[in-house]
Amino acid sequence: MFRTFTIVGSALLLLLAPMAPAAAQGRNISFIRDAEIESTIRAYATPIFNAANLDADSVRIHLVSDPALNAFVAGGQQLFIHTGLLTRAASPGQVIGVIAHEVGHIQAGHLVRLQDELRNATAKSILAFVLGAATGIATGNAEAATAVIVGGQQVAVQGLLRYSRAQESAADAAALTLLDRTGQSARGLLEFFDLLGREQATTVGRRSVYTGTHPLASTRRATVANHLALSRYADVPDAPDLVIRHARMVAKLVGFLWPYDKVLERYPEANISVAGRYARAIAQFRRGDLEPALGLINGLIEEHPEDPYFLELKGQMLFENGRGADAMAPYEAAVALAPEEPLIRVNLAQIQLESNDPELLVAAKANLERAAQAEPELGSVWRNLAIANGRLGEIGEMALAQAELSVIIGDKSAAKAHAERAERELPLGSPGWLRAQDLQQQLNRKR
Repeated sequence: MFRTFTIVGSALLLLLAPMAPAAAQGRNISFIRDAEIESTIRAYATPIFNAANLDADSVRIHLVSDPALNAFVAGGQQLFIHTGLLTRAASPGQVIGVIAHEVGHIQAGHLVRLQDELRNATAKSILAFVLGAATGIATGNAEAATAVIVGGQQVAVQGLLRYSRAQESAADAAALTLLDRTGQSARGLLEFFDLLGREQATTVGRRSVYTGTHPLASTRRATVANHLALSRYADVPDAPDLVIRHARMVAKLVGFLWPYDKVLERYPEANISVAGRYARAIAQFRRGDLEPALGLINGLIEEHPEDPYFLELKGQMLFENGRGADAMAPYEAAVALAPEEPLIRVNLAQIQLESNDPELLVAAKANLERAAQAEPELGSVWRNLAIANGRLGEIGEMALAQAELSVIIGDKSAAKAHAERAERELPLGSPGWLRAQDLQQQLNRKR
């Protein structure tokens, strides 16, 4: 199920602005969760992670709902990709090239080094502020004080930008190495720099942070072109299955995020490809035209009966139009075809819970517990698991789920209270009892 959620006040992205120049600064940030799109990005990224000797399961991938042509890494092994990059990339290779560049940052430890530079830049800015205040007091001239402060800040920022440009060039070099290790062409990265160069040419003066922290796209393109002239993998095409998945990913994003008329401009009625029908089905569903949307998605399911994501979309269409009972079957079929997709299991469990059928409570709980193993930080898992356990009369398990949810949302006092209750209610020495004790110890250490 395609879902968008918002984080208010993006302090992390603001802090890492040199690494995330196009990220929204000082405003709300919207993220997307979708099983199919995340699976596609994982298929792109996993060979690169492996080539960089990273544990692919330890790298978190986040989809940022933003039209900017951007991707960045932050907060350790966290990869953020903007939807604007995905919808404008003409091939899997373009996205894979960008991912390889970002993995180059992780591999080289640039985030740790950037934090040191940020601290240095902050120290210089603070020193400039102190000197500026002293100048103002001594001269009685506010303009003189401002000049000293601004001058000091410019010195700090210029030093930070020089450092960031060097990191970007190093990450480009690492990307080329990683692409060669995986037997993939760097031509997609070259095409991305062409796209980036066209954007830079039309946004002169409006992306000063980006242009200050990154080498010019033309310079980066030349580096990749030189590499391609020597690489044995220069003419290796994108894998056919990735080309198909890319077209569907783009269609899905366009269908959910673009205005209806823009969707039809990109995928007119004459476009009867799988991607074209997929995008129009989603756009019609969003518009409230359920029957035409169901007609299109049913046609796709008939052609591809083993595709879990078409079934998932049909279930979402029905569920969000108040037809939960009808949505059950396509969701169950989707889970059977993709048993390792936690997001689909969570949505099926939600439908099972909202059916108010006592006979479905055990199945809902089983789906949620399976999802929790794969996505332990997904709040909706624990929220619904608390509901399921409460209805089943399993008070200790309910309290434990509430404790897990409280930890995720940052309510430490509630988490401690729920964990203590879980410890009292659960059998001594049981896995849940031990987990309740672990949570209390973690909370005490944090305090």
